[in-house]
Amino acid sequence: MSTTWYECKVKYRKTDDIGTQKVTTEPYLVDALSYTEAESRINEEMSAYISEEFKITNIKVANYAEIHPFENADRWFKSKVSLMAYDEESGKERRSNMYILIQANDVKEAYDNTISIMKNTMGDYTIPAISESPIMDVFPYFSGEEGELEQLERFNALKGSKPELVAVGDMGESIENLIEAE
Repeated sequence: MSTTWYECKVKYRKTDDIGTQKVTTEPYLVDALSYTEAESRINEEMSAYISEEFKITNIKVANYAEIHPFENADRWFKSKVSLMAYDEESGKERRSNMYILIQANDVKEAYDNTISIMKNTMGDYTIPAISESPIMDVFPYFSGEEGELEQLERFNALKGSKPELVAVGDMGESIENLIEAE
């Protein structure tokens, strides 16, 4: 069964660096089976971080195919990956887009992380866009069962992984596509 991610917007009073309080709304991602479970999970997760009252203002299904955390990264980026396939019936090339949420420190690192994730892909692909996501944090599902303990450990191992550096020659066409997209 594939993972369904829900984007939950949480409104609460936040204290900034100078000590003033401001009401802010921030999006978070939770892995859940339904809207009801997403609401319950975000309440549980946020109550550990926010001592005052907070309000969930919106819950919607997120359109991420995959989530990839990386260590020493503090921001999330949305990578649009276009997979290319040849349609034998019409004789035309077809593109299908998927969105990957990547953790990185800047756009270049997000691009490098996307390349490292896609390196074992058999088909052709391009990366037409990478943008910073407003997502503040990601909460994967974990029930405590042993089979799921492996999944959580794998997710946490990905947070601890470091992307391999790609030689500049391997990125030529994709960098041109990124430059053209801007």
